Amino acid sequence: MEETNVVDQKETFADLGISPKLLEIIQNLHYTVPTLIQRKAIPVAVEGKDVVGIAQTGTGKTLAFAVPMLQRLVALKGTIGLIVVPTRELAAQVEETFMKVGRSLNLKTALLIGGASMGMQIGAIRRGPHVIVGTPGRINDHLSQKTLSVANVSILVLDEADHMFDMGFLPQIKDIIKMVPAERQTMLFSATMPQEIFTLATRHMKSPLRIEIARAGTIAERLDQELFVVTKDQKNRLLEKLLMDYKGSVLIFCRTKYGAKKLCANIRAMGHGASEIHSNRSLGQRREALEGFKSGAKRVLVATDIAARGIDVSGIELVVNYDLPEQAEDYVHRIGRTGRAGLSGKAVSFVTADQYYKVKIIERLIRTQIKVEKVPADLPAYRTPVFVADDEGDEPRRYGSGRSSRFSSDRSRSASAPRTSSGYGRTSGSFSASRPRGNSGYMRRTSAGR
Repeated sequence: MEETNVVDQKETFADLGISPKLLEIIQNLHYTVPTLIQRKAIPVAVEGKDVVGIAQTGTGKTLAFAVPMLQRLVALKGTIGLIVVPTRELAAQVEETFMKVGRSLNLKTALLIGGASMGMQIGAIRRGPHVIVGTPGRINDHLSQKTLSVANVSILVLDEADHMFDMGFLPQIKDIIKMVPAERQTMLFSATMPQEIFTLATRHMKSPLRIEIARAGTIAERLDQELFVVTKDQKNRLLEKLLMDYKGSVLIFCRTKYGAKKLCANIRAMGHGASEIHSNRSLGQRREALEGFKSGAKRVLVATDIAARGIDVSGIELVVNYDLPEQAEDYVHRIGRTGRAGLSGKAVSFVTADQYYKVKIIERLIRTQIKVEKVPADLPAYRTPVFVADDEGDEPRRYGSGRSSRFSSDRSRSASAPRTSSGYGRTSGSFSASRPRGNSGYMRRTSAGR
């Protein structure tokens, strides 16, 4: 496995082996200086080599594979590019980037995601797209119904690859890989890449070049993190104070769909414009929520982790982890929605005393100690929560062994057992005694892939 060393050269896009036509398009789109991941990945990818790119969120990974894919598809006439991503929102954003760059090249795309009309997607496929972007579940739907053939795929991209190869998506990804030609170029990109997942993923690649701009778990330099140790009844009051103190756009993450729905209603009762995005919302509702947040029509967006890797909104002032994520890596993706592209950002997490073991695992992943702030004494008065009817089946489904063995959350292990390198394994310490017993497992993720 060959690895590159990061060298901060003052290169331009003209130095990356990009064709004159694509270079003109990039300049017209006002992309001026390539990011580090673009500088390192594009020259290798335009040569047709397999690439594993690891870089922080907000560093331009989509353009790092879009440019070489488009350039190579021009040369590889009659073939197509296939991009597989974990969420509908991310799929839409990737397609949008391709359309920006490829519009003047008469690029045709097909977006295959759950919640959208199968008939319209079949129509897009029949029109002969050059690039297909989709989620694993919907791509497999089309493959099984024989409305899609991937026999002429020459370039395969797995975006947010670590997420794609977890236990929720691995069977679907394997099904797709079986159908695409063995002779192809494969590119994997993500902000986090645990070694176990990297080893598994590269079994499907040919001598891939690993381009690691920042070690997995690296946080943007200008992103300020802090946490508050709170009781459950302090959460809403502290959130209300934060929404008063910060005047810009705020992205809030909850653990469950019902929690997001209820919190969104309570934020509206506080007098703030808010929308929600989670897997119980229709595709149209999710698009409307995201567009309202992007445009500023809604200042607050409440989301579950389906949005952690699918929101590209510039200038988010504050990210709030109202609930800590189920997996430590998801913390990196959540807070990476702010402090993007060199801008400053702020991330605040609410932690109950019995969750402090999770903080320690996150800190080990990001190699940074998160600053603990004292809960302000001047919190707003208690506000009676807005009643929101629960939806049937809204609580996350759980299964005993977690996403894979590396994410095992078996509470029956010895207290002295080592913590896992990622996810939340068992830990010892003063906070462990108050943790719930039993095999809690992790949330099943398959619904996001459709």
